[in-house]
Amino acid sequence: MRTKPVLTDEDVKKMAAAAEAHAVANHWIVTIAILDDGGHLLHLHRMDGAAPGTVEMATAKGRTAVLGRRETKVYEDVIKQGRTAFLSAPITAMVEGGVPIIVDGETVGSIGVSGVKSEQDAAIARAGIAALEIG
Repeated sequence: MRTKPVLTDEDVKKMAAAAEAHAVANHWIVTIAILDDGGHLLHLHRMDGAAPGTVEMATAKGRTAVLGRRETKVYEDVIKQGRTAFLSAPITAMVEGGVPIIVDGETVGSIGVSGVKSEQDAAIARAGIAALEIG
């Protein structure tokens, strides 16, 4: 039997705080979702003023990133390159802003963000992941 790393409550709190701090520092109003390796919600924060629809989008971006084990930007790029049949794939958010959390080669969760430009959403997610002490 093999073992694998898992996110702890403390990990989630650190990532959530770092992601939110990055958003606040840039004056970006977003929703931040952190999910476990099965795509289940561990943390959700809709900042004051973030649109209600950002909740579903952030969660979907996170779920897509963790189940696909890659950033959601990969899917967006595939579609932009003309592979429109990919739109029928059974994943829910094929736009940038979902980033998997990888520890020791294992996908242990993801962060999905929605509310500003897609590349800014992804930057917030990466800032959260950077707070995770890996190693």
